[in-house]
Amino acid sequence: MARASRLGGSWQAHLILILGVAIFVFPVFVALMGSTYDVGTIARGEMPLRPGPRAIENYSQAWTSGEGTRVKGAAPVRRMLLNSLIMGLVIATGKITISIISAFAVAFFAFPLRMFFFWMIFITLMLPVEVRIIPTYAVISNLGMLNTYQGLIVPLVASATATLIFRQFFLTVPDELVDAAKIDGAGPMRFFWSILMPLSTTTIAALFVILFIYGWNQYLWPLLITTSKEMNTIVIGITKMIGVGDAQNDWNLIMATAVMAMLPPVVVVVIMQRWFVKGLVESEK
Repeated sequence: MARASRLGGSWQAHLILILGVAIFVFPVFVALMGSTYDVGTIARGEMPLRPGPRAIENYSQAWTSGEGTRVKGAAPVRRMLLNSLIMGLVIATGKITISIISAFAVAFFAFPLRMFFFWMIFITLMLPVEVRIIPTYAVISNLGMLNTYQGLIVPLVASATATLIFRQFFLTVPDELVDAAKIDGAGPMRFFWSILMPLSTTTIAALFVILFIYGWNQYLWPLLITTSKEMNTIVIGITKMIGVGDAQNDWNLIMATAVMAMLPPVVVVVIMQRWFVKGLVESEK
């Protein structure tokens, strides 16, 4: 009876998961199918839910020019993907680098006002982006960093959340391990590179996935900081491709662009899935 009850509960859980996946995947499936038809078929509402004959043409057109029959002046998808990829990778790498060094200093060094500086970092979590965005824009503009990768990346590269996560993990490192490193003659940086970094691998991987997707999905800041189509990210590019009214939209190219925009985050999650899960669920390193 107990086993039958467990099996029944398992089937119910799987059914709920399947329904949830279907709800989330269906719009992606529609976009994938729509990217294989011409704009007229989509605009008339005659698009069947099966692959069409114009997939290669639509994806090639979006990749090389981004311009359709109804929308002009769009940036090619290859350029927007490159901008988003650079932004996502550098933001994720920069956040992790700055955060792990900051957490290392706060957790293992005793210096004046150590906890004051830590709480100052922590308080920034309570400030929404809208509060900081006007002064940040003014600083970036005065430094001449509009329409540059530096302007897109530098204001977003610090992370109080990652600093807090690394600090909490470092506090779980046994004091005996620190004492053993000192006895062996390891200095602070040797201890950091040879002991803390290997122990932090899964945490770094989990944070990299989260922070890469955070950088990839940025909308408000790139919208303010870029005015040139050559610096548009893929999220901004998709938004600009959508005009006012269905008659002005090349839905086939928009859907092809949306499908290509989903691929890099999916690839990152698939490749790093094992480390991502371990970094979130492991309690002992």
